[in-house]
Amino acid sequence: MTTEAGVGRIHIDLGEVASEAAIPAGANLVTRPTGRAVRGAIETRLAAARRASVAVVDFSRVSVLDFSCADEVVAKLLLRHSGSQASGEGYFLFRVLDEVRGQAVAAVLARRSLAAVCDVCGRRFRLLGAVSPEEQAVWTVVEGRGRIPAGNVARVLGERGDQVLRVLASRRLVHRGRNGAATALSALIAESGPAKRAPAQRRSLQGPGPGAPGRRPAC
Repeated sequence: MTTEAGVGRIHIDLGEVASEAAIPAGANLVTRPTGRAVRGAIETRLAAARRASVAVVDFSRVSVLDFSCADEVVAKLLLRHSGSQASGEGYFLFRVLDEVRGQAVAAVLARRSLAAVCDVCGRRFRLLGAVSPEEQAVWTVVEGRGRIPAGNVARVLGERGDQVLRVLASRRLVHRGRNGAATALSALIAESGPAKRAPAQRRSLQGPGPGAPGRRPAC
């Protein structure tokens, strides 16, 4: 299903990715080799998307996430698929089980001057990483309203706020429609209904260390 903005939703459960890809570390996403393997599996799934979409990258069933693996999965995924050099129109929203994993995501984003929207266990959406106070303020307004119609953007945000909104849209932290309407990524995934599950990757990936994949309940 697509939203009013014409954007679909893809759900990528990293616990499922690790299990299907036979990564020995299972639900413990640690070290760069494991991170590269997981990112490769995500990119294979994203390649099947033929239209603009929000990819919900779900860490809820990941037991352990270290900084090196978070850098490979989160930061390098954004570097490749977001920004002015990226092809297509894709958005990312990350879901984590708790504050500890959220801190790992925030740290690697800030280190690379990146930012992303993160759902911390379904309690609330946050803007993590490197953002200015103005960007944070405008994003919070859009997030709080869900959607601002094109005709109301200037009234709600003001002239300077509209300029900041364009920066947020260029960083793919909000969606800006062709008619100028602004929509929070959280609202996009809510509007799109049940998520389309990304096709499973069947080839085996190599990761470090022994152990069987663990399972944690989703938030």
